[in-house]
Order: sequence, then structure tokens, then C-alpha cells
Amino acid sequence: MTKAETIAPHGGTLVNLLAPEAEGERLAQEAEHHPKIKVNDREVSDLELLSVGALSPLTGFHGEKDHHSILETMHLPNGLPWTIPVTLSLEEEEVKRIGGAESVTLMTGQSTRPLAVLEVQEIFKRDKKKEALAVFLTEDLAHPGVKALHDAGDYCLAGDVRAIRLPEHHTFARYRLTPAETRAEFAARGWRTVVGFQTRNPIHRAHEYIQKCALEIVDGLLVHPLMGTTKADDVPPDVRMRCYEVLFENYYPRDRSMISVFPAAMRYAGPKEAIWHAICRKNYGCTHFIVGRDHAGVGDYYGTYDAQRIFEEFEPDELGITPLMFEHSFWCDRCEGMASPKTCPHGEEDRVSLSGTKVREMLRAGTRPPAEFSRPEVAGILIEAMRE
Repeated sequence: MTKAETIAPHGGTLVNLLAPEAEGERLAQEAEHHPKIKVNDREVSDLELLSVGALSPLTGFHGEKDHHSILETMHLPNGLPWTIPVTLSLEEEEVKRIGGAESVTLMTGQSTRPLAVLEVQEIFKRDKKKEALAVFLTEDLAHPGVKALHDAGDYCLAGDVRAIRLPEHHTFARYRLTPAETRAEFAARGWRTVVGFQTRNPIHRAHEYIQKCALEIVDGLLVHPLMGTTKADDVPPDVRMRCYEVLFENYYPRDRSMISVFPAAMRYAGPKEAIWHAICRKNYGCTHFIVGRDHAGVGDYYGTYDAQRIFEEFEPDELGITPLMFEHSFWCDRCEGMASPKTCPHGEEDRVSLSGTKVREMLRAGTRPPAEFSRPEVAGILIEAMRE
């Protein structure tokens, strides 16, 4: 490892698919002559992750052989662990439009500027039933990941990517660090061991507790909120970021913790996504990764600790990042502090545990949840946001 690395990237190489300026200008000119493909929001996120190396060692969208290997074995054909195919979907008319083209230009629906050029490797018809059952463990269209898969095209376009530019973002600019940049920041801070924390929600006392427990055994904490596409009823990104910032201002050691944005879209794939999230954080330079209860879950599709148990299906050295497993935590009135079932001998009547539904009801009514559940500054931000 170099001085700027805390841990080797997945597969050993940190990929960078973003073309230098001169090459990017040439690619942009060539892109005008290729068939144009508009990618959806989830695919734009995946393209960004590919471009900056968050999905190392991938250099493009998966082909059919890789696709089936992932679904059947949770590994790439070369034996490297991987749990969710990274796909670029096509409708039948797009397949016809590509024809025999060797390259295509990837665009968003909001811009006439090309994002990337993809060298066509193959086009294959996906087995949506197989993919849904393997990734989401259900075919239920009420599951947001299954619904997104169902709504996507029936075909997949595979091939290596060369990015002309990264997607435009108008928010959180100072927090948008690439894997190379987080690794450099860890090195500058002297962190050799770093724990990553995935979240798509505001951080409440239970999250803060497990983060700080993890911070006792490593050099630094990376709070890495997912800021790509999520469900419509999830807390908006700008509100969440205000919650993270106020916590860091008041309750976190600045020399041992930092925030950076994870520009991925949620799959809500539970166990499979927990592994995928861990691999991505390994590429960002994290040596450890927090896996709590119902990681990346939705509804009741997964067991409370299924996302922890799936790590047991891999050999200890396969993933290369150390998962830190935590049970549900809470405030205990008798212990007079934060605890979990592992450390607290008392009953539910002594524990401050609120359901998400109950918390939302309180916030909508302008009522602050107990300070033992949520820091008052966070509750204030959420109450104000619900009034807007």
C-alpha cells in the first residue's frame, strides 16, 4: 500500500475512468457521431461510482457472464466477491437503434452534453425474475428495488466506459470526495484504520452510539450518507445534511471524524446491498464497516439481522474489510445511558425505543422526541422541515 492508502482497493486497483481534459475533449467530439442512450437516475449514479473508482475493479457495466455469476454465486467469474450486478438497461427500440455500433454515447435526460462513451461489448436480455429473487429475495412489485427493475428495459448494454465528465451536482460540493480524495484525507489525518457508516436517514442517538463505539477501536470515522435516488418518503438530502452538520458541530471529535457524500442510489436490497456497501467503502479507504440492524432494508422483506449473517457466507479474507456488527441500541433509564441487548439487563419498560412511525407522528405535531432518542438540534431541524 502507498502512503495514501489505509487498505487496498477491491481487486487491488483503484480505477479512474474519468478522461483527462484533452482526451475528454476528443471523446466529446467523437461522441457526437455515436448512437445516443439516455440513462436513468440510478444508472447516472452507477456511472459516477464507476468513473471515480467506487466500484473498483469494475471498468464498465456488467456483461451476461458476470451478471449470472453474481446472481448465482455472489462472486465475479474470477472469484472476487460481488453481490449486485451493475447494469445499463435498454428498451427494445434502443437495441435496434444501436444496431452494430462499436460505441455509444451516454447522456442524461436533462443535458445535451455527453457524460461518457461506452465501448459496446454485448447486449443481452436480462432474466428479471432471476435477478429480482437473487438480489432482492422477492418478486413483490411493492418492493422499491423490484419495482425499479420491473420498470427498466428488458435488455442490458455491457462494455467498458470512458467518462467525459462527472454528473453535475449543485449541492454538498465540499463533501463530494472521490475514493482517491478520501484516501488522501485519511492519510493527511494519519488515519490507518477507518470505520465507514452508511446512512440514508438522519442520525439519532442510537446511530451516534454505535458510531462512537466503533470509533473507540479505530483511528477515524467516515459518516458516508447515501445521496443518490431514494424512496419518495425518505428524508430529503438537504434536511439530512443539516442534521449531520449540527451533530458534527456539537458532538463529534473533529480530528477523528468526517463527512463525505456517497453518490449511490438505494437498491433496498438488504443483505446483498450490505455486502455491496461494504465493498464500496473499502474502495473509499475504510478498513471497517458498521452493519447495524436491518441494513439497507425496507418493509419486512428481510430479517432484522440478515444483513449481518450474510457476511458469514464469505471467507474471512475475501471481502478485505472488517464488518462491525451492532444490535439495536437504545437509552436505558436504569442504566442511565445508551446500551444494547448485549450490555443492558433491563426490560423494555426501562428502554426509550420509538418506532419510525411514532417519531414521524411526533415531528409532524411539532413535538420533540425525548432527548434520549434524538439530539434536540436534530429534532428541531426535522420539525422545521416538516412545516415547510
